[in-house]
Amino acid sequence: MNQQKPSSHVLEIFPIFRRWPPTPLRNALYTVIWSSLLALILTVAGRLFNRSGNAFWDDFYPTLLISNIIGLLIHSSAVIGDIVLRGWPRRSRGLPRAVYYMALVSTCIVLGILTGTGLLQGVNPLRYMARASTILGLLPFAMLIAALMHFVFASGERRVATELLTAQQNEQIASAGQLLAEARLRALQSQIEPHFLYNTLANVVGLIDTNPAQAKRMLERFIDFLRASLAASRADNATLGAELDLTAAYLDVLAVRLGPRMRYRIEADDSVRTLPIAPMLLQPVVENAVAHGLEPKMDGGDIMIRASRTEAQLCIEVSDTGAGLSDAAPKAGGGVGLSNLRARLRSLYEGQAQVQLLENQPSGITVRIMLPLKETPKSTSPAS
Repeated sequence: MNQQKPSSHVLEIFPIFRRWPPTPLRNALYTVIWSSLLALILTVAGRLFNRSGNAFWDDFYPTLLISNIIGLLIHSSAVIGDIVLRGWPRRSRGLPRAVYYMALVSTCIVLGILTGTGLLQGVNPLRYMARASTILGLLPFAMLIAALMHFVFASGERRVATELLTAQQNEQIASAGQLLAEARLRALQSQIEPHFLYNTLANVVGLIDTNPAQAKRMLERFIDFLRASLAASRADNATLGAELDLTAAYLDVLAVRLGPRMRYRIEADDSVRTLPIAPMLLQPVVENAVAHGLEPKMDGGDIMIRASRTEAQLCIEVSDTGAGLSDAAPKAGGGVGLSNLRARLRSLYEGQAQVQLLENQPSGITVRIMLPLKETPKSTSPAS
C-alpha cells in the first residue's frame, strides 16, 4: 500500500475542492477563497458580539484585507520554504512538522496584521514592525490562531488520507473481483483444451452424414459439458454429484471419438453424491487419465471412478488401465496437473486432504483423493 500524499491545501478537507488537481494557480486561488471565508466568519461573529452600528462593509473590508494578506503570506512562505528546504516540510511528520508550520503561520499572522493595519491607516507598516512591544502583544494571538489552523489542517489531512485509502481499497476490491472473474474464465478455458474442442466439432461434422444419431448424441453431451463447466467455473462450492455429472458428459464425448478404445464406469451411491467439494476438482484428474493413460496406448483402456465415504473422509478414486507410470511416453504437461491439485487441496483444506498415486496391475494408475468430511472447503475460484 502506497503512503497517501498529504493534502496540498486546507480547502481539500471539503470533497468539492478535490475535483481539480493541485497547481500553483489553483492553490493561490484556494488561499484567497479560504481567507475570504475566514474574514466573513470573523466579521459575522464580531458583529454578533459587538453591535457597533457600522455598515457591514465597513467591518468586513478591513478583516477581508488583513485576512487575505495573512493568507497570501502563509501561502508564499510555505512555497518558498518547501523549495529552500527541498521538500522537507511536506515529507516531515509529527512534532518537527507542527513546530515548523506553527512558527511560519505565527510569523505570517503578525506580519499580515501589521501590514494590513499600516495600509488601512496610511502608515508605513515598518513603523509598527519596529516596535517590539507591538509584536510581542500580537504573538500570543498569532500562536493561538496558528495552533487552531494546524489542528484543522491536520484533521482535514487525516480525513482526506482515510477517504483516499478507502477509495483505494474499494478499487482494489473491484479489481480483485475482475481478476477473479478472469481467473474463472481462464479455468474454464483450460478445462476445454483447444484440441478437445476442435476434435469434438470435427467428429460431429464427420458423423453427420454417416451416423447422424451418434453425431446428435455427441453434440448434446458436448453442450451438457459446456453448460456444466460454465456453472462450475462460476460456483464457489459444488457437490460430488455435480462433479461426476460433468465428468460423465466429458467422457461421453470422448467415448464417441475414441470408440472402443475407451470405456468408463462411475460408481457412487446417493449418500456421497450430495457431499460438498470444491468445483473443478475431479475434472483435471480424469483429463490426465485420458491424456497420459489411455491415449498413448494403442488399444486404449478403461477408466473407473469410485467414490465412497468413511466416518471422517470422502475417498474418490480415478483408475485407468492405460500406459501407467513406466510405459507412458513423456507428454507436455505431464505431472503438472497433480502438482496443481496437491497445491489447491493444501489451500482448500489446510493440509487435511491427501492425494495418493498408486500403480495398478497389470497396467495403469489410480489417483486417490482423500478429503476430510468435517472440513468445508474455502471458497475459491477453480484452478486448472
